[in-house]
Amino acid sequence: MSLVRDTGVRTIRDRIAAGEASVVEVVQDHLDAIVDREDDLHAWAHLDPDLALAQARALDALPEDERGPLHGVPVGVKDILDTHDQPTAHGSPIYAGHRPAADAVAVARLRAAGAVVLGKTVTTEFALFQPGPTRNPFDRTRTPGGSSSGSAAAVGAGTVPLAIGTQTAGSVVRPASFCGTVGAKPTFGAVPLDGVKLCSPSLDTVGLLGRDVDDVALGLGVMAGDVDRFRPAELGDRPVVGFLRTPWWHEVERPARGAVEAAVTRLAGDVDVVEVRLPDAFAGLVEAQQVVMGVEVLDALRPEIEQHTSRLSARLRAYLDDARRLVDAYDDAIALRDRCRAQLDEAFGDVRVVLAPSVLGEAPDAATTGDPMLCRPWTLLGTPTVAVPGLTGAGGLPLGVQTVARPGDDAGALGTARLLHRLLTA
Repeated sequence: MSLVRDTGVRTIRDRIAAGEASVVEVVQDHLDAIVDREDDLHAWAHLDPDLALAQARALDALPEDERGPLHGVPVGVKDILDTHDQPTAHGSPIYAGHRPAADAVAVARLRAAGAVVLGKTVTTEFALFQPGPTRNPFDRTRTPGGSSSGSAAAVGAGTVPLAIGTQTAGSVVRPASFCGTVGAKPTFGAVPLDGVKLCSPSLDTVGLLGRDVDDVALGLGVMAGDVDRFRPAELGDRPVVGFLRTPWWHEVERPARGAVEAAVTRLAGDVDVVEVRLPDAFAGLVEAQQVVMGVEVLDALRPEIEQHTSRLSARLRAYLDDARRLVDAYDDAIALRDRCRAQLDEAFGDVRVVLAPSVLGEAPDAATTGDPMLCRPWTLLGTPTVAVPGLTGAGGLPLGVQTVARPGDDAGALGTARLLHRLLTA
């Protein structure tokens, strides 16, 4: 009988604290869950059950006053973050068997808080667009999204309560939306990037996926070294939430538009919904993000391009060829980003947090990772965004929406996401 699989951080901690389960039993339960689903999901790039159980035994031996806030909680680590005791391959054959000397800072902080690293979750090649083997937990013919494919699928399937993701375009929010999980991309720079394989230094952000907003907020706070900053804001009896269709609303599939609008109508019984419109300049942010990302990828992957071109996928080589044509547009893209950041207060007005679509529709087939269009602008602007599950599309698959707040207001984005998650799943 399952002890804690398909539950969250608080249930795990409470059962361990009450003596109803040991850390070893919790970890074994999740390892068993992985075995049950992995043949269909292919969510894990590396698993070491013996190592995970050894970590669990060490945690069980700790006295109560030395136990951290994530004591005994199993986590997955996206395979572009360094782990000193497990290989880190960055989704590429170039790095097969690569053993880093130390953990990434985010991983080290999770371990210090008592989390147990079960293994490394599948990433797309260098966290870009070449799909890996992972499949959507709701339909194995569909993508889980990318690039945090394995993390989203593992959490969505209930095989791990928390998993690290990273976002450069839409790589936390998009897979979270496709897999029916909470996925948070914090304010740019909130979580250190030390020990992360960089893709685009102006955009790369370490985030987290989980089943529950409070769980994700706690994990983010641990990774950032500031739990208070990520404690979800209390919003009062009838908060105001902005509804932002965005300049790209026409790109959203008709059934998905209907689902989002129906959700907003439902929410209006409990919150005051205010329509928000972005200034005209924001319409260029999708293209600007593509420019910044493409040009910075060329620099970040220079060693791999120069030394291992033949070992890059055809899709990545084509992406790099396209990126070379964007170099001259880089300065203008950065300038647009800066102008729009300066206009965020004007755009939001008196509204603290806006609700916006996060994906164009349900997860497409597994030949792609889906279009990150609706996430690109917010990643470029460095805002905190949280994917909120609870909607379904015409085909019965998950659809997400995202809460967006001003940079630095992670508490607002998370607090609103917590409220909306409760209302949308009531």
